[in-house]
Amino acid sequence: MQYLVIVYDYENALEKRLEVREAHLEDAKNLIKEGKIISAGALIEDNKMVGSTLYIDFETKDDIEQWLKVEPYVVNKVWDMDKFQLMPVKLLPIN
Repeated sequence: MQYLVIVYDYENALEKRLEVREAHLEDAKNLIKEGKIISAGALIEDNKMVGSTLYIDFETKDDIEQWLKVEPYVVNKVWDMDKFQLMPVKLLPIN
């Protein structure tokens, strides 16, 4: 099922975000290859990254929970999971 994820970073997490960004991007690239991440990007406020948006496609919510257990931004306390939003969507097919 497809979802829109919106999640803000913890306050003053920019330095931590930049420290673990490569691990986050590597993980994201693998999930893109698997078709689990459709699109993703940083939320920007005042010209700095403050969170993330993702369109994802996972079979079950349990699969999403398993992903989040190892996601570098979650593990390293960049994403404030109290501000995690998961909304079902139906994206327009690309082809």
